[in-house]
Amino acid sequence: MHRAALLVLADGRFPAGGHAHSGGAEAAVTARRVRDVASLREFCRGRLHTAGLVAAGLAAAAAAGYDPLLLEEAADARTPSPALRQAGRRLGRQLLRAARAAWPSPELDALAAARPRGAHQPVVLGLAARSAGLTPLDAAYAAAYESVSGPVTATVRLLRLDPFDATAVLARLAADLDHVAAGAAEAAQRVPADGVAALPAASAPLLDITAEQHVMRPARLFAS
Repeated sequence: MHRAALLVLADGRFPAGGHAHSGGAEAAVTARRVRDVASLREFCRGRLHTAGLVAAGLAAAAAAGYDPLLLEEAADARTPSPALRQAGRRLGRQLLRAARAAWPSPELDALAAARPRGAHQPVVLGLAARSAGLTPLDAAYAAAYESVSGPVTATVRLLRLDPFDATAVLARLAADLDHVAAGAAEAAQRVPADGVAALPAASAPLLDITAEQHVMRPARLFAS
């Protein structure tokens, strides 16, 4: 196992396309639900325990070697917003391209052939982690961290927040990240016995609604 690969996978400079997406932060800023550091912290905590938990569970299951096409169906069922499904597959397609260059594997090639228009980003993330020799828990950490690091980075640009204050938001979510990653990895262990129903299915209706509103806006800085 090459644990340093986790640093590469979670690095914001890894060319996975995340810089073009705000994870719902732009819509939240537009609606004034995120307007300062305190409201950003609450937004990220809520996103981590809902969308982040779901993504971490899917990524952990993919890293454990469960059928990615079944996980694709589970991801569809947990993503009711068409806009978020489209964004997730766009991100997955870009991540798959980067992962195949970094950690070539037959499993990544097979997913690319089966899903030429893109697979859900958490499923690709988990398979990339597996190809890099990482564990399901590592994959869960990467997915959970990505669910909050993207919105934090986007909000620095949207609100011109002090980057030091924004980084502190991530640092203070460390215990929540531990909890979410551990819970997601534990759920993935139950998939052989209970099927994909064992994976988290936490909902975030406001993220779904605002994603649909955001994609209809004629002027926006981020794709999602």
